[in-house]
Amino acid sequence: MTPPMTTLATGPDTLTRDALAVLQPGFDGTTAPDWVRRRLGEGLASVALFGRNVVTEEQVTALTGQLRAERDDLLVAIDEESGDVTRLDVRTGSSFPGNHALGAVDDPDLTRAVSRELGRRLAACGVTFDWAPSADVNANPDNPVIGVRSFGASTDLVARHTAAWVEGLQSTGVAACTKHFPGHGDTNVDSHHDVPRIDVDTDTLYARELPPFRAAIAAGTRAIMSAHILVPALDPDRPGTLSSRVLTDLLRGELGYQGLIVTDGMEMRAISGTYGLEHGVVLAIAAGADAICVGGGLCDEGTVLGLRDALVAAVRSGELPEERLADAAARVRDLARWTAEARPAGPGTAPDPVIGLIAARRALRVTRTGAVAPLDTPVHVAQFEPARNIAVGDQTPWGPAAELRRLLPGTTAGSCTGDAAAAQALAAADGRRIVAVVRDEHRHPWMGAALDTLLAARPDTIVVEMGLPQSAPRGALHIATYGAARVCGVAAAEAVVAG
Repeated sequence: MTPPMTTLATGPDTLTRDALAVLQPGFDGTTAPDWVRRRLGEGLASVALFGRNVVTEEQVTALTGQLRAERDDLLVAIDEESGDVTRLDVRTGSSFPGNHALGAVDDPDLTRAVSRELGRRLAACGVTFDWAPSADVNANPDNPVIGVRSFGASTDLVARHTAAWVEGLQSTGVAACTKHFPGHGDTNVDSHHDVPRIDVDTDTLYARELPPFRAAIAAGTRAIMSAHILVPALDPDRPGTLSSRVLTDLLRGELGYQGLIVTDGMEMRAISGTYGLEHGVVLAIAAGADAICVGGGLCDEGTVLGLRDALVAAVRSGELPEERLADAAARVRDLARWTAEARPAGPGTAPDPVIGLIAARRALRVTRTGAVAPLDTPVHVAQFEPARNIAVGDQTPWGPAAELRRLLPGTTAGSCTGDAAAAQALAAADGRRIVAVVRDEHRHPWMGAALDTLLAARPDTIVVEMGLPQSAPRGALHIATYGAARVCGVAAAEAVVAG
């Protein structure tokens, strides 16, 4: 392990403190590790929480209290979009529908109310910085990583809901981080695995991708997250996170943004697999990023010290201007100061615990292809399970099965996938009515083929689509939820029983 770069008389020097200040590392465990507390005293200004750090809200509150005892203005970040990407509700499914459901309703006041309640919960837990919302325009329905994380395919719709989401969240004293600049919607590659490329001209980019970010800036977003995507119209050589043309010339210069720029997770293969983690971090700060997100995978003390030392060495070698690192660190501390001052002294925002379910019910779309009688007997829920992307993770339950078991006691459920999915569902149903639950049917040929077989054998099957509803509605009843949050499953179950 690299020894700490300190002096006995003065502790860490300014350069070392600045290098620590720009890092936003994750860590393992549900209590504050000793190494994190130690580095907070040496200049670390941020930490990040992931699903592995969350058991209950009370436990998160205790954890953030431990951390803040070492540094009162600590930035505690979380990747809490609500909907499919949830950390606070990682074990139960989100209490709020995601962006696509809110876009389907298209009521900015509702979006503002949902993000305000989310912010209230985060603030109550001591979380002060949320890596959300996604301002990506869903221009490519085959996108493997954005999908229902986007408000929709219309630039104007995405812009107005991005602004509303930012306003609602920040009214609670939690900083919003609008992502993924300059826009991740028109990709067919997941940047967790490789470098996506967007081949559009500048006119398209400026008309389609950038307006939601302009709206977020006008709404006062405190942070913007860069995307690990290559946009040759802006920079033919480097992805956005490492591009001064994207971060400094475009975002700072043309768009006039003065808040914090934070990177997407630097351990993602689009960066670490191409440039290496430590070199990628140096290049990102040099390009204009101010804060480094790292630790979606486990992040330990050795990783943090290696990144700190890489930044210090880059300054000393002349690769990274010292003034650029100092400016980045100052922006992190400025945001930390804002969150400390904005933190509610008393109860804060009044709770609105049902707003998420209200929104999920409003987003629901039901298509009937024939007469469907209300259900009052147990059903079998056949959940067609696609591979999860890393942003969503595999810890979070989804689907209407839990609520259907409550509404229709005796209901059974099972996951099925691949070529045998339909046969598995028919065998498990054992004569019961089937509720087939799919997610992005249009992206998974096996899923479409399984539905063909299932509906041929059991035309009374009810289909619940919990991803992008791109495929034509089919089944005796077709229900589109526009997301797979827990409340979307509750709303779907209610519709199934109502018939």
